[in-house]
Amino acid sequence: MKIGSIFRQGFPGMLLAASMIPGDASAAPSLAGTWTLVAADVQHPDGTIGRDYGADPAGLLMIDAHGNYSLQIFKSERPRFASNDKATGTPEEFRDAVLGSSTHYGTLSVDPANHTLAFHISNASYPNWAGQTQTRTYQLKDGELSYRVPPRANGDIPISVWRRKE
Repeated sequence: MKIGSIFRQGFPGMLLAASMIPGDASAAPSLAGTWTLVAADVQHPDGTIGRDYGADPAGLLMIDAHGNYSLQIFKSERPRFASNDKATGTPEEFRDAVLGSSTHYGTLSVDPANHTLAFHISNASYPNWAGQTQTRTYQLKDGELSYRVPPRANGDIPISVWRRKE
């Protein structure tokens, strides 16, 4: 294994591990653990809030002590495929399945000074995200982690809220 590869794989974990050292106010917060989705909202350009994944979305975010993560968000109202076979769905069923979910995994790093999370995406249900780093501003308060995704082309800003699972 090359040194650069070791550094890339180990660095996010070092950041999370360093966050566990007491007494350093600038240290990154520990995000290791399992988080359940509270909300998957979207703020529209006019300031109104909508629901990106329906009224009752489901999701799970798991982060280990080394910064590896896996994230899944699902719209609860996704219709089932009539054929009961994902290989023979209709165009509408395929569209609803894709737009009703967001999944990706990779490594996560935290910048406490700028209140940002960087998702280094290894792979994703939306193939265009594979290999990207996506940065989000975050807030951690009362056991809830929330972050804002950079605005979409139409100006919408997705907002995800997660609660640490006990």
